[in-house]
Amino acid sequence: MRKVIATPNAPQAVGPYSQGIQAGTLIFTAGQLGIDPATGQFAGDVAAQTHQALHNLRAVLQATGSDLEHIVKTTIFVADMGDFKTVNAVYGEYFPAAPPARSTVEVAALPLGGLVEIEAIALLPE
Repeated sequence: MRKVIATPNAPQAVGPYSQGIQAGTLIFTAGQLGIDPATGQFAGDVAAQTHQALHNLRAVLQATGSDLEHIVKTTIFVADMGDFKTVNAVYGEYFPAAPPARSTVEVAALPLGGLVEIEAIALLPE
C-alpha cells in the first residue's frame, strides 16, 4: 500500500513531491523547512525555524494518525554547521527521552534560503 500524505497544517510542496508517503506501516516525510503554513514565511532565526520545521513534521505525521514519538529516524540538513548547537538544543526539546536515530549534515543551500530542514521515517501506531 502506498498512500500520499497531504495536510494544510504543513507548508505545501514547493516542487513535484508529496509532503509524505505512507507505505504499509511506515511513513516517509519530505524535508520540512521552518515555514509557517499560515503565512508562507520563514519563522525567523535558526531556532525559530527548527521549532517550525518540527511543528510541520508533526502535522504531516498527525495526518496519518502518527506523531513525533513514532519516529525511528530523522535527517537534519543545516545551511551552517555553526548552528548545530542551537538546532540540537531545540530538537532535544521534542525528543526528551528515547530519541530516534539521527543524522545531521551541512549542505551548501536549502530550498528558498531556509536555515534548517528536517525529514523523518516514522511508524504508524499499533
